[in-house]
Amino acid sequence: MERVFEVLSEPNRRRILDVLRRGERPVGDLVDRLGVSQPTVSKHLRTLREAGLVESRSDAQRRLYRLRTEPLRELDAWLEPYRMLWESRLDDLERHLATMDDDRDDGPRRPPEGG
Repeated sequence: MERVFEVLSEPNRRRILDVLRRGERPVGDLVDRLGVSQPTVSKHLRTLREAGLVESRSDAQRRLYRLRTEPLRELDAWLEPYRMLWESRLDDLERHLATMDDDRDDGPRRPPEGG
């Protein structure tokens, strides 16, 4: 999983995955959508393929790339306890803010002095 984090740290690779999330794409389409050179896209695709995040197949004269979800599921499973922690913290914040709203509803307040 460390390799997946390393690979995903590069913004263009994340952009490639975003495009492939919508479906299989040829390299030329990725080049057009990302606005970078074909050799750069190919280099990123090779890195993504080696990390198991994409796979390719031949279709006549072109290669089509698609997203592989298995490594992302592993990453999602690893992140789940952290997500639960944040949800708990956000629930605590929501409760705290609700008590602040309750305090404000207790009656009229005097304007600040000097104002």
